[in-house]
Amino acid sequence: MSAEQLDLVALTASIREWAGQLGFQQLGITDTELGEDAARLDAYLAAGYHGEMAYMASHGTMRSRPEELVPGTVRVISVRMDYLPEDTQMAQMLAQPEQAYISRYALGRDYHKLIRKRLQQLAEKITAQIGPFGYRAFVDSAPVMEKPLARKAGLGWMGKNTLILNRQAGSWFFLGELLIDLPLPIDEPNDRDHCGKCSACLDVCPTQAFVGERVLDARRCISYLTIELKDAIPEELRPLIGNRVFGCDDCQLVCPWNRFAKPTQEDDFKPRHNLDNVTLAELFMWTEEQFLKRTEGSPMRRTGYERWLRNLAVGLGNAPSTIPVLEALKARLDHPSELVVEHVLWALQQHHNRSA
Repeated sequence: MSAEQLDLVALTASIREWAGQLGFQQLGITDTELGEDAARLDAYLAAGYHGEMAYMASHGTMRSRPEELVPGTVRVISVRMDYLPEDTQMAQMLAQPEQAYISRYALGRDYHKLIRKRLQQLAEKITAQIGPFGYRAFVDSAPVMEKPLARKAGLGWMGKNTLILNRQAGSWFFLGELLIDLPLPIDEPNDRDHCGKCSACLDVCPTQAFVGERVLDARRCISYLTIELKDAIPEELRPLIGNRVFGCDDCQLVCPWNRFAKPTQEDDFKPRHNLDNVTLAELFMWTEEQFLKRTEGSPMRRTGYERWLRNLAVGLGNAPSTIPVLEALKARLDHPSELVVEHVLWALQQHHNRSA
């Protein structure tokens, strides 16, 4: 069936209905024009704010031109799915320095596979309705400017913390995209800034990683330091990390719009292995086999065991000088990784300095 023969308005209405059935809280449609966002990305990269994330500068213009990434693309379907687990006592965890704080998005199963599967199912429903068409699904896994596309598709506006904010849902949601060759009617972009004069997210950042509104220097961001950075964490930033061992949610925790965030209905996003209530020392004593088993199907696998221990050593260095904390650190002094031992020695020195 040709595009001319399709009732694109009726098809779009059906797509929205199917998206809701598949567990997406919202769906928007936009074109592929990202000129202004491409210019902002170029300035960001030129400033070096992306740190070691070299992939952000690769692929040429493909990142800002979806039609180059997937030839034939004329529209992008952007979706969001809530992930906030219910009652995970986030602020309380940050206030207990012996506890390990893991970013809320990583407590459950890896969102990439789940959302990509649902997007594939959405494409299959479209195929069943109209026959074969061109498409490709993406979930934070390719050179796709997902936040600008989500904004253009009407899913929210770009908050001062660089996250997409939604008046009915805050920011605790994942994004996904379906690049398609169907000229569906597009949605109005959500360009209006509802942040106003609020600067709570900028002010609360433990490492002061925001160099301005909507500009994040990843090299100082705790999420970057604990997930993306492959080498040693800069010493001057270690005390500021506190007990955050995988990611950071501070800028979301203080955002007034997150009063409207709704708990996820997806069982796969709910905490596993008690990771929302576990001590740093307990995690530090996991063997590599335990780490691999308990992070199977989890975003935390991305760090690898060595960097997992590196992060935990920093957290333990910031924790009170209790017997479990000190014994856990000393137990890793003979670890074969120089990276781990260097951070363990730093942590023990912090405790020595405080006792002195």
